Order: sequence, then structure tokens, then C-alpha cells
Amino acid sequence: MNNKEKNSWTSLKSELKFETPWISVTKHDVLNPAGKPGIYGVVHFKNIAIGILPLDKEYNTWLVGQWRFPLEQYSWEIPEGGGPHGIDPLVSAKRELKEETGLIASNYTELGKMHTSNSVCDEYGVLYLAQDLEETEAEPEESEDLQIRKLPFEEAYHMVMDGRITDSLSMIAILKTKLLIDKGLV
Repeated sequence: MNNKEKNSWTSLKSELKFETPWISVTKHDVLNPAGKPGIYGVVHFKNIAIGILPLDKEYNTWLVGQWRFPLEQYSWEIPEGGGPHGIDPLVSAKRELKEETGLIASNYTELGKMHTSNSVCDEYGVLYLAQDLEETEAEPEESEDLQIRKLPFEEAYHMVMDGRITDSLSMIAILKTKLLIDKGLV
């Protein structure tokens, strides 16, 4: 690690300010990289973010539509959810795909790992491409009011490009899959 990659923040005091079953918010009194006092708030996520892009042999995919409370708007996304730390994220991906779409995949490829908004939170995500699909009944959680839409993958790609899909997990999974398709790897 060179000098530019070292931690230049000093934490003086930390205090838990808020907690739910899914997140906690901690206030940190700090010295910033210039040595001046400041406050930093960090949102800690208690689960791993999981995103799954299902893709059938005809290059169709499934999107899930739902009202996103924090944004106060409707959002089209790939199937997503949370998985407990300490459990293989693939186990959580299989559960989420079945819950939200009713799909069961026999082939999963990890598309990548990511931090969703590393300036304010520690949320960590894992993305998968799910193939060789079997359709069954969806089993959404009671807090989920979902619309499920099967569409050509190219349409989902265009939804990212024209701004109709803004969810970060969805955008990354769709754009990475588009690259893999264009290279003939999927």
C-alpha cells in the first residue's frame, strides 16, 4: 500500500444513534484528513445486498416493479433482496429469485461484488446471472407489492440507457450482462 492508500481519518468517538432489524446509524466524531474536527454518519447494513438477473435461452429477462418508499417513486429492478452475513450469498440469491419471480435457475454465474454507496454506508452487494430457468409460482413477502414483467433483455438494457432503470444493482447487472452477451460469452 502506498502512502495515498492509507487511512487519513482519525475516529475520536462513536455513538449508535438509530437501529432497526436491517440497518444501524452511527455518529462518529472525527479528525478529517486535514486534521480538522468533524462529524461523519455511517449507515451499517445488517444484510448483504443480492441482485439476480434471470436470462432464458431466448434472451428474455424478468424485472420486478415496486414502489420504493425512500425515493417516493416506482422502480423497475432486477429481482433483489438481502442475505444474512455468514450465509453463502448464492443461497440467498436462489431464495430471492424464487420469492420474487417464481423462477428457479439451475445455473448461476457471479457477475461481481460491489459497494452500493460507500460515501455514507457499508452496504455490500453480490450480483448473479441466473440461467436454465424453470417457472413456478412467486412467493413474495407480505411487505412486497410487486409487479413481475418478462421482457426481451435488450429492452431492459434500453431502460438502463434511457434512465427508466436507475437502481444501481440493476444497472450494473444489466450493463455487465450486455457486455458478456456482446462478447459471445453468454
